[in-house]
Amino acid sequence: MKVHDGMYIGGAWRPAAGQDVIEVVNPVDEQVIGTVPAGTAEDVDTAVRAARAALADWAATPPAERAARLAALRDVLVARADEVAETVTAELGSPLKFSQAVHAGVPIAVAGSYAELAATYAFEEKTGNSVVHHEPVGVVAAITPWNYPLHQIVAKVAPALAAGCTVVVKPAEDTPLVARLFAGAVHEAGLPAGVFNLVTGLGPVAGQALAEHPGVDLVSFTGSTAVGRRIAAIAAGQVKKVALELGGKSANVILPSADLAKAVNVGVANVMSNSGQTCSAWTRMLVHRDQYDEAVGLAAAAAAKYGDRIGPVVNAKQQDRVRGYIEKGVAEGARLVAGGPEAPREQGYFVSPTVFADVTPDMTIAQEEIFGPVLSILRYEDEEDALRIANGTVYGLAGAVWAGDEAEAVAFARRMETGQVDINGGRFNPLAPFGGCKQSGVGRELGVHGLAEYLQTKSLQF
Repeated sequence: MKVHDGMYIGGAWRPAAGQDVIEVVNPVDEQVIGTVPAGTAEDVDTAVRAARAALADWAATPPAERAARLAALRDVLVARADEVAETVTAELGSPLKFSQAVHAGVPIAVAGSYAELAATYAFEEKTGNSVVHHEPVGVVAAITPWNYPLHQIVAKVAPALAAGCTVVVKPAEDTPLVARLFAGAVHEAGLPAGVFNLVTGLGPVAGQALAEHPGVDLVSFTGSTAVGRRIAAIAAGQVKKVALELGGKSANVILPSADLAKAVNVGVANVMSNSGQTCSAWTRMLVHRDQYDEAVGLAAAAAAKYGDRIGPVVNAKQQDRVRGYIEKGVAEGARLVAGGPEAPREQGYFVSPTVFADVTPDMTIAQEEIFGPVLSILRYEDEEDALRIANGTVYGLAGAVWAGDEAEAVAFARRMETGQVDINGGRFNPLAPFGGCKQSGVGRELGVHGLAEYLQTKSLQF
């Protein structure tokens, strides 16, 4: 076990204000692998003051120089990719290959994209007799989740720094080690002191203090809808900007003309990825009644292959939560065709890859975010019925449509109430805006739209 001391504030590691620590547990073997300081409101205040002190100089730094700093940060992340992957595997339980490809690889791509955007974005434009300046919002509070611990930090920090903002990050308490590694990368990349600051701690203490701090101009939060509502309420009291990426219950709509086997197999893989701990996962598979039984058989067979290929969920609480949803699905009449609530191993926070058939739209497992390797398969009568079911939750984060004719899939996707739709298995694009509607949040991350979240406009009339 390694004891990690201090907070990264003002360009250096500083002693924490309090003595309490957070234990970091490996979810594979349930062993404590390290501790980090449990930050207090005093730590948050120190970090926000450091960010505020650094703001004017960083905002005045030419975009080309900010771009160069971000490129240097990307290069450090490339050099440390193996260390990132090993760290995420240790604290999240993600299989190492997945950690290498996704948990280490995606943040590198995102950091690189913002290095390019910072150099090319039009921070000033002319319209009529006015010149419009796009200026940094100010000090950003970035409160990040545990499911993609480095990606979610980079997806907030990189655009904020590109915009000229300064940042205080409060990472999830389950996965703070890779956040500390990132702070080291920031230091090595030579970013000015105070531009990036890190405070580890518990959400109700450090997270709330950060959201409430009057020195913070924008709160960017990724996590549950319930916590997002709380942060929005806090921000509203100070008329403070928020960017919220919250829950999801995304629909994977397989139209009758689609390649059924491919759509089902990719759909199951999507749900099992990262042990189901993905807010945009396609956890509801919608299949036409004439193809339903075949799809259920394909999904059950596909899920069976993931028994020893996925990692655990993040902690014991999450394991109990997911297993509780599986039990509720059975109690409400859904039919288990793969997996179940029983833990597949005696040690570790593992959940069996689970598939439910005969799920109706009103069931709990079809309405609430489970955040585990659990797929619900629903049948529909016709296209309008499929659309009604797809749009029939409080969420609107992501989704998928499959059809033999791409135009047919696009036409359906345009009517879905969601922020992002993959057409016939479309690939992840780090430049495309990501975010939701309804109770999936407000604002966008990634690409030019993600950069815009950290900018405000000023017009000069001549």
